[in-house]
Amino acid sequence: MTRTNEEVPAKKLGLLDAYASEEEIKKNTKLFLDPSKIDLSMKERIPTPTGWRVLVMPWSGPEKTEGGIILTDSAKETIAATTVTAYVVKVGPLAYKDESRFYNNPWCKEGDWVMFGRYAGSRFRIEGGELRILNDDEIIATILDPRDIKHAY
Repeated sequence: MTRTNEEVPAKKLGLLDAYASEEEIKKNTKLFLDPSKIDLSMKERIPTPTGWRVLVMPWSGPEKTEGGIILTDSAKETIAATTVTAYVVKVGPLAYKDESRFYNNPWCKEGDWVMFGRYAGSRFRIEGGELRILNDDEIIATILDPRDIKHAY
């Protein structure tokens, strides 16, 4: 067996290498995967749905009850978690492209208010609120105003 004096290729940086080092964390106390994304708008920083998925922001409900009682933040979070209405933030590239299922037109588009099943989709939080990623066929209706729907909290 003969050996050649070839150089070992340099290690390619992986995704985990984009995180800040311990020294940088101690200096900054913020751990970002890609600090250049900080300057982007919030809409650009939230996840982009893949495939046939739709990203929605659940309606957070009213600030106060019909009787005038101001709702606490935890009450608003409960309303957002149990709501069945949401604002369409982004639509995946394959959403509503299956002509055998959606032969007329897409059921919704960015900027629409929609209804969906109470337990539909995957929920996650970002700074400023909760979002859900739904499959395109989990949208059951479009609505003009979420206040028109009597929500069961």
